[in-house]
Amino acid sequence: MTQLRHWLALHHTPYIGPMGIQSLFEVIEKPSDLFENINEINNQVNFHPKSLAYLRQPDWERVDTEIAWSEAENNHILPLDHPDYPQLLREIQDPSTLLYVHGDALLLNSIQIAMVGSRNPSASGRDTAHNFANYLARQNFTITSGLALGVDYESHRGALAAKGKTIAVTATGLDRVYPARHKDIAHEIANNGGALISEYPLGTAPRRENFPRRNRIISGMSVGTLVVEAAQQSGSLITARLAGEQGREVFAIPG
Repeated sequence: MTQLRHWLALHHTPYIGPMGIQSLFEVIEKPSDLFENINEINNQVNFHPKSLAYLRQPDWERVDTEIAWSEAENNHILPLDHPDYPQLLREIQDPSTLLYVHGDALLLNSIQIAMVGSRNPSASGRDTAHNFANYLARQNFTITSGLALGVDYESHRGALAAKGKTIAVTATGLDRVYPARHKDIAHEIANNGGALISEYPLGTAPRRENFPRRNRIISGMSVGTLVVEAAQQSGSLITARLAGEQGREVFAIPG
């Protein structure tokens, strides 16, 4: 639990993203090393002044609030070194420092297919997403998507209709659902053996920049990404590009 407190404090530190934390672990073995030797490590790393100020005086109250959240039924916080952290995600260039999970944490290491596409698909696109997700779920693939309108929603719904498993990767804290109209399906996912996950701390509101950022998690946990319908400038194609860069399969529905 001590290490989890330090993982959370590190995760909340401003101006240190996943890449910075990756490089930091070339200097330290575990997060507590940083807080116990901050001045010595700062001489090697040269932190941003706001990072250094936070590391010297972390918001332990916020950390303890999140730990209390993780102790509730069906809630988990998985730092990078946790055995349940998704192995495929750990292999990408900038894996999440930790993941907040509501639901079945073991599902994160199942064989996943990411499904992405337009938030405003055609009727054919909706049917295609639903039917493909339904079929793939029946073949024991976990369907991973982003809980957004359109193709994401139909992908989750198709998996649930097959009594299969599905993971929703959100761009907000797990104490809120975005879009709000998907609150029911979010609960259905978590209550039927699926999982809601996020790298964003509790209380994080929807922010435009967080949506493309979370796409690397959707593709990073999956063996392949299926694009159903997508505009030329869209988050779905960002996800497809990331999947290719991560060495994963990329599929598209013709037409």
